[in-house]
Amino acid sequence: MIQAILSFDVDAETPILVEGRRYADNAGVMSHQAYGPLVGVPRIVELLAAYELPATFFVPGLTAERYPQTVERILEAGHEIGHHSYAHFSPFDQDEAAERADFERALAALDRFGVEPEGFRCPSWEPTWHTPALVAEYGLAYDSSLMDSDRPYLLETSAGELVELPVHWSLDDWEQYAYLPRPPFKSPIESPQKVLDLWTSELDAMRRYGCLFVLTCHPFLSGRPHRVEILRSLVEHALDTKDVEFVDGREAARRARADDGLQRRRLEPVVVDEQVYPDY
Repeated sequence: MIQAILSFDVDAETPILVEGRRYADNAGVMSHQAYGPLVGVPRIVELLAAYELPATFFVPGLTAERYPQTVERILEAGHEIGHHSYAHFSPFDQDEAAERADFERALAALDRFGVEPEGFRCPSWEPTWHTPALVAEYGLAYDSSLMDSDRPYLLETSAGELVELPVHWSLDDWEQYAYLPRPPFKSPIESPQKVLDLWTSELDAMRRYGCLFVLTCHPFLSGRPHRVEILRSLVEHALDTKDVEFVDGREAARRARADDGLQRRRLEPVVVDEQVYPDY
């Protein structure tokens, strides 16, 4: 039996605005992103209810403030809400003070809904070497941002331990569907049938190797009608196998921490020889 996590990053306008606040004047692209919290999330919540499945929704603080009804809808359905920054800035583009300020602002935004997040997902999956320690310092139980494994492990930081629930681009709908002319996010708009084959094949391979299946979707992308039906087909395929159990991130982290044989790791920064790799 393997565990599968259905996770949804409710980014709304945030990944567009980090490319420049001038995009706030582009009503077309703003409406494209608003589709996620307004239409995609309710549709996904209904799908999950039909199969009585748990899920984790990573919600930026700005999204929570702009769409409180969406946050309430997720909570009323009993799903987990995770920390996904405030404004969706990549820590790779911030100094430590800015990252901390954004992290705290996101906590305050979620606290207004009574949410004390247990998990963190880094914007764009671009943590710095000190990001996990920041997450541990604020008492969160797990992170879901790294790609150096396909099974949970215990991540040791200077501020304490975290369970890491690893992710990968191949199980992210952004690479499959995210097309915009401006800002230039120009992934090909793949056929949802092709995406279904990709994800079910990966699930079946992970069943063989005993991995953790973490699917990452964005409601403004996978909330579209045909794509929701692909999620339905993936869920039904997984349930038919009889050896896939759907859990949310916090439950996966709890089970991992209870495993006495869980592998431990510490992030080791890559030290670069400037004579070999000059800074371009």
